Amino acid sequence: QEGSLCAQHCLNNLLQGEYFSPVELSSIAQQLDEEERMRMAEGGVSSEEYRTFLQQPSVNMDDSGFFSIQVISNALKVWGLELILFNSPEYQRLGIDPINEKSFICNYKEHWFTVRKLGKQWFNLNSLLMGPELISDTYLALFLAQLQQEGYSIFVVKGDLPDCEADQLLQMIRVQQMQRPKLIGEEAAQSREQRLPRSDVDQAIEVNHPFDGTGVLDEDEENFQRALALSRQEIDMEDEEADLRRAIQLSMQGSRQSELSSSLPQNVPQSSHNSQTDSLSSEELRRRRQAYFEKQQQQLQQQDQTPNLLDKATLSSSTLEPGSGGDMSEEDMLQAAMNMSLESVRNHLNSEEEK
Repeated sequence: QEGSLCAQHCLNNLLQGEYFSPVELSSIAQQLDEEERMRMAEGGVSSEEYRTFLQQPSVNMDDSGFFSIQVISNALKVWGLELILFNSPEYQRLGIDPINEKSFICNYKEHWFTVRKLGKQWFNLNSLLMGPELISDTYLALFLAQLQQEGYSIFVVKGDLPDCEADQLLQMIRVQQMQRPKLIGEEAAQSREQRLPRSDVDQAIEVNHPFDGTGVLDEDEENFQRALALSRQEIDMEDEEADLRRAIQLSMQGSRQSELSSSLPQNVPQSSHNSQTDSLSSEELRRRRQAYFEKQQQQLQQQDQTPNLLDKATLSSSTLEPGSGGDMSEEDMLQAAMNMSLESVRNHLNSEEEK
């Protein structure tokens, strides 16, 4: 867009050609001003209203290049086109689906732009963009509704638009847009942002997905790369937590073994215990313990004493049978040794009480 001539670009984008120049639109605006002056003069050239009208600036154009809706409407009449207010209750009662129309002209304050159907696809031909923006059929109604919420006035263009090369070409093919066009001046703003310090996540995105000109990084891809970088940080934290959990588990195993060793009877010399253990093989030690446990179980089963003794027998039997095969693991053997030690201490205390 050049200057503030958005109305000129709006008409030429709608008609797909350089049909109007600022001079031609200014001529239409001057004709409208003259018609309004003649209507005001009918009330008397000496009236206060007429003198006030002459002192006011034109409402159809200004020095910045703005042109009113009247200028645009009169310019389209040359091509047999008519503007109908899309927001009006009269048009809304018709219940026409926007997708069945051909084009729209949108205005907010002093800016005009065109939304037109070329071939079988809709395009936002806003002159403030670097290029046309593709609008899907499903998004068209939402796009127009969003403009209405932002305060835009939307006009439906009725009539047959002149033939253009873009419409003929897009009747045969459909286009896909990998990246939305940027606003004019947006690239300069982005270059200023690139000179600012970037976060670690942004730098990780650049390392993981360098831009080499062969593809276009759209908004969804950028969000995906950002999420990927964050997930990698979380994985590193989880790895550290896993290492910490393994260290705690090893320390707990060490403390459990120390507790088992400390639970042995204190009145038995440690050196003799170690020597007896060293003199016996692990298989011999296992057989002796297994025979002792079986003997204890038989004695408990033969006695018909108090429920407390029955509970002890049940407890000892469940302890002695860790698996269906009868073989005991190292952990079961350690547990059995602790139970045997506690049982011997308990018997010793009972004998002392009897004495």
